[in-house]
Amino acid sequence: MSLASVSRMEAKLLLPTYERQPILFVRGRGVYLWDSQGKRYLDFLSGIGVNALGHNHPAIQATIKRQAGRLIHVSNLFFHEYQATLAEMLTEISGLDRAFFCNSGTEAWEGALKLARAYARANNKNGSKSKTRILAMENSFHGRTFGALATTGQPKYRAPFVPLVPGVSFVKFNDLDDLQRQFDSSVCAVCIETIQGEGGICPVNKEFLELASRLTKKSGALLLLDEIQCGLGRTGRHFAYQHYGVLPDVVTVAKPLACGLPLGAILTTERVASCIHPGMHGTTFGGGPLACAVAIEFLREEKKLLKHVRALGEYFHAALEALDKKHKSILDVRGAGLMQAVELDSPDLAKAIARQLLEKGIIINRTHETVLRFLPPYVIQKKHVDQLVQALDAALHKNEQSTHKEKNFPTQRRKEIHAHA
Repeated sequence: MSLASVSRMEAKLLLPTYERQPILFVRGRGVYLWDSQGKRYLDFLSGIGVNALGHNHPAIQATIKRQAGRLIHVSNLFFHEYQATLAEMLTEISGLDRAFFCNSGTEAWEGALKLARAYARANNKNGSKSKTRILAMENSFHGRTFGALATTGQPKYRAPFVPLVPGVSFVKFNDLDDLQRQFDSSVCAVCIETIQGEGGICPVNKEFLELASRLTKKSGALLLLDEIQCGLGRTGRHFAYQHYGVLPDVVTVAKPLACGLPLGAILTTERVASCIHPGMHGTTFGGGPLACAVAIEFLREEKKLLKHVRALGEYFHAALEALDKKHKSILDVRGAGLMQAVELDSPDLAKAIARQLLEKGIIINRTHETVLRFLPPYVIQKKHVDQLVQALDAALHKNEQSTHKEKNFPTQRRKEIHAHA
């Protein structure tokens, strides 16, 4: 089918939830995608962090073919041979004890919120006072379902669907005083993205995360970390929180876990898991044999690539910082590992740069209006980083010369921006 025919059919038949780029992709290999016209694209978005091993990775393809020929789905009322093995691998690398498998990141986050409320109900030593409040972060993004939206600290996502799940308050991200002020014995959970992804690649400060950990431990609340985008190798560690020396009570993961097949996971401690019993939570499709078999293979490959991700991340970050020194339109460079961002001084400029890179055959995306987000596959090489940086440099030069106006630098131009390895 042609791009035109697919586009016409979608316009007629699908809910209008996406503004798609006018490209029809038909195949991929490694760090590249090809469209229906045969044009090749360097993929620095990897399906928004999903295709962490690139496209058509041979080990993943072999696992899919083998398992699809054996067993794709059984009900969670029965056993299959992969969930326990996958749970063992995830708990070993996370430092946590138990896992629950679901279909997506937002579903994992919903389950994490349910865990927090269930744990508080079972362990509330607050007398007759309720312990149901949830502290979430401003500028956060946790997904599209009602609980996830209720804890997403960006009004543009919440506004069309209010009223949402009650009992959520928002804390200024990385503001120790605001967290201390809003935290009390009625709080059952503090919710943090270790690195805010859709919010512009903004890492949590070490002091803020440590304070959240101390407060929750002291009061019996839970520390919930969303690592759906930044987890499973993206920062050069298995989990981004491992850069900080803080262990959460609950962590959620999803995007790269099954290399494009739907799979998310909640990881938690034995203590928290004790509040759940059969019938309190479940899933029809989550943790099926095909997705779990692929996730096991992904984790084997991810472990081999962590050192490479750290080295390439440092190289990439340094190259972007060099661009920062050349271009007045760059306000900030931030990130960790292969989760990097360049913040520009105008939404129009960011939109133009993303479009022009796409025309040059390089896929990135714009998030939070002014931020260029880079989530390349873990298998990229220095030559791919160089290609991206050279194209970005040229596009910035072109647009600055034609449209750039004098700008006012923010008072806090440089933030403490990435977790220390």
